[in-house]
Amino acid sequence: MINKSKAELLHFTNFKKGNEKAFEYFFNKYHDNILGFCIQFIYDKPEAKGITQEAFLNLWIKKETINKVEGIESFLYTFAKSKCLNVIRHKKVKDRYKSKTLNEKERELDYQILKSIKFDSLALIELEELISKSIENLPEKTRAIFIKKRFENKRNYEIAEELNISLKTVEAHMTKALKILKTNLSPYLPLVLIHMFLQ
Repeated sequence: MINKSKAELLHFTNFKKGNEKAFEYFFNKYHDNILGFCIQFIYDKPEAKGITQEAFLNLWIKKETINKVEGIESFLYTFAKSKCLNVIRHKKVKDRYKSKTLNEKERELDYQILKSIKFDSLALIELEELISKSIENLPEKTRAIFIKKRFENKRNYEIAEELNISLKTVEAHMTKALKILKTNLSPYLPLVLIHMFLQ
């Protein structure tokens, strides 16, 4: 077994303590791999991004359950694999993915899985409620603009035309919304996760 560097073990120790910089280290190390893995499974980049986001969110919530640095990678792949298979089942195309390549991937991942990890969705549900409440508590006009931008995927100029306001006003409200949400969410999430959610 390859020995982990002292620096990585230090990052892991700090991650377990809730250090955001340590979390960001592992986020940067594994994000693209997890995203690429999800895309190979479900061939849907937006949905793969959502699963990747949820995997890292759960990693942060359940950090105390991970006892070894190798457990971080296992946790992320296990969570992502489970979510991807759920998507496949939901879309009723599971047979399409019963290829030799997929089976080999599953065997490789199964070897890495930490059998002792149990996922507790309660913390995630509470966090989702906090995010929803933070959005609801935005000033009325700011909330309306934020929702149109982030959830209706409208461009700034489209929002300006629809609400009969200037482009600068839209940008000002978005800046205000992001500032408020970052302040409200920062006690619960590392900055890198907040940015991921707000993008």
